[in-house]
Amino acid sequence: MKRGRGEGRSYSNVPHQYPSPARAWYLVALLTIAYIFSFIDKYIPALLVEPLKQDLGLSDTQMGLLLGPAFAVLYATLGLPLGWLADRRRRTTLAAAGVALWSMATALSGVARSFGHLLLARVGVGIGDAALAPCALSLISDSFPPEKRGRPVALYVAAQSFGAGLAMLGGAAVLAWATSQAEIRLPLAGLLQPWQFTFIAVGIPGLLIALLLATVREPARDPMTGGAVSMGHTLRFLGKNWRQFGSLTAVVCVMTIIAYSQNFYAALYQRNFAWDITRFATWSGLALIIQGPLVVNLTGWACDRLAARGIPGGPLLITVAGTLLLVPTGIAAPLMPTGELAFLVWLFNLAGLSMVSAAAPVALLGITPGEMRGQVSALFYMVIMLTGLVVGPLAVGLFNDQLFAGERLDLACALVPCIVGVPGLLLLGYARRHYTPG
Repeated sequence: MKRGRGEGRSYSNVPHQYPSPARAWYLVALLTIAYIFSFIDKYIPALLVEPLKQDLGLSDTQMGLLLGPAFAVLYATLGLPLGWLADRRRRTTLAAAGVALWSMATALSGVARSFGHLLLARVGVGIGDAALAPCALSLISDSFPPEKRGRPVALYVAAQSFGAGLAMLGGAAVLAWATSQAEIRLPLAGLLQPWQFTFIAVGIPGLLIALLLATVREPARDPMTGGAVSMGHTLRFLGKNWRQFGSLTAVVCVMTIIAYSQNFYAALYQRNFAWDITRFATWSGLALIIQGPLVVNLTGWACDRLAARGIPGGPLLITVAGTLLLVPTGIAAPLMPTGELAFLVWLFNLAGLSMVSAAAPVALLGITPGEMRGQVSALFYMVIMLTGLVVGPLAVGLFNDQLFAGERLDLACALVPCIVGVPGLLLLGYARRHYTPG
């Protein structure tokens, strides 16, 4: 990797003082729990597609907007300034503010009375969520030496599947309880539908995590980085190294598009396989909670082992392997003749998604100078999340409404990974050729 003037050199002879393992892992645990709540709040609407459509009279296209772009637009817009702040201000405070904001926005989704109200609440979730990723990766980088970052990053990333699984299991349990009640009334909110109560119940607990993050001790920044740099400096650096950053990011975008297109899976299993919401939530929730974190943490362990053996490009190799697994299974799963077969194929897809989710951030840290990790992480997550959330669910809704008259959700769900995944496979060799960790 070529670095521009002043980039990647040592700025201080003082070695970085990493926090004690206990402090470092406590911080990782809090960040991971916060990330779990962020995915719970993102995935809850996917579980509630059918009741939301029925009560608010929404189309699949409108649901695609709620499941993706409503969250993604300001998430992406604010990613850069929040990444800039993460390189200059107290990161734990910034992360805590984000957690508090998205938790309140999720709870406010529960008092929505129209598509517009729900759209605004989902925008609020995106604003809060944008603060966490750049802060978290920067904090982890300053808490662990490079050869020990794979496992903490993997634990943090495991929150994706764990949070999605909890959203399925917990959300279904809350929804089932709420549905069994004659009526639900809360102070200020009044009479609530079961889906409205579900939003409130999963949103409020995040405020406790925000409080804990606000009071945790922040690790010192690495003195070898020489302090934060300007966004212009970071963009010039990325421009000089666009091949390796661009190809890595593009490969991960394939993963996020396929992953977020699956926000329609709850509706798919209800419509095509006659599964009720509890059955789908139980099966998928258990898989996400058990298999997802297992694969993610094995991936983190493998990244550390490859680094210890002097193979710095190991995380990219794992990213490539995961992509080769997730693309064909993403196409095949919705087309299976039964729900059981579809679920079995999806388990292999989940393994590929988990591998890429865990290995790609480690690969990114391996090519990013410490003084710009917050900004580069913000840019990375901005691009992959904006692409995944906008293209994935919205494309499924549009395809089903416009191409299949709202009748073939299975074809719509399979078409998205086919369109983006096949060209994405062609990027893998290019990414390998240009990945040069420093």
